[in-house]
Amino acid sequence: MGRRRDTDRIAERVDTGLAELMPDADRPGSWTLSLDGAPQSHVDLTDPTHLEFEYVRRLAAALDLVAPAGAPLRVLHLGGGALTLPRYVAATRPGSTQRVVEVDGALVELVRRALPWPADFRLKVRVGDARAVLATTREDSYDVVVADVFAGARTPARLTSVEYAAEVARVLRPAGWYLANLADGPPLRYARGQVATVRAALPRACLIADAGVLRGRRYGNLVLVAGRHEPPVPALARRAAGDWFPGRVLADAELDRFVAGATVVHDEAATDSTPPPPGIFSVRR
Repeated sequence: MGRRRDTDRIAERVDTGLAELMPDADRPGSWTLSLDGAPQSHVDLTDPTHLEFEYVRRLAAALDLVAPAGAPLRVLHLGGGALTLPRYVAATRPGSTQRVVEVDGALVELVRRALPWPADFRLKVRVGDARAVLATTREDSYDVVVADVFAGARTPARLTSVEYAAEVARVLRPAGWYLANLADGPPLRYARGQVATVRAALPRACLIADAGVLRGRRYGNLVLVAGRHEPPVPALARRAAGDWFPGRVLADAELDRFVAGATVVHDEAATDSTPPPPGIFSVRR
């Protein structure tokens, strides 16, 4: 690729579309990765604990709170992007063992070349399909599974079913947690179905999102935290309320009301997640 400056935009065709790396004008050393115009990741190469995207901060809050601060974890990341969360975990929980599964091999090589992550034998990136890798993963082998998988701007159907959720539950340790980024808009049919589906395998859960998204007013990201034990709802609620863009946490009776009437999704009826509204990712350049 040759020598480049932080003012340079990088665009390359990868396996799943056109990848673009745009430097952040406000934060030297920071970059946004987009695929076919949809923002996928933001990374700060000088400070991996800086998280620009709202939903990523909510995933990170869950990672911070599901185990004692600084304790190393075994984490399986389904979906790699620019490795924002793996970099965060490496910085905040040194000694953690992490495995990242990304289907797009050309994207992995672009990120490795343009936005290299620190060398760490405990952090391994594997090119492969998330569901297929899950099927070959040992049971009770991870403390956390993080799912942030999008083909274009939609989560593939094979990662939305109860059969998939059962595979996640199988690879999690008894006290483990599943964290998922769900993207949906009014009337939130997809998100409701996903909460019902995941709770069939991991029954203790909560949902974190912007109040406008939860009320079905706009399209956005919802973060699902699910396991076999009660999630740290009060601490998550404090973190969400104190965010740059405050959010709410639904749990217990509120979450039951949210999913009322939703049915569990099986493989044969699974569909991709709700597409975003046209133009939602349009930005001025």
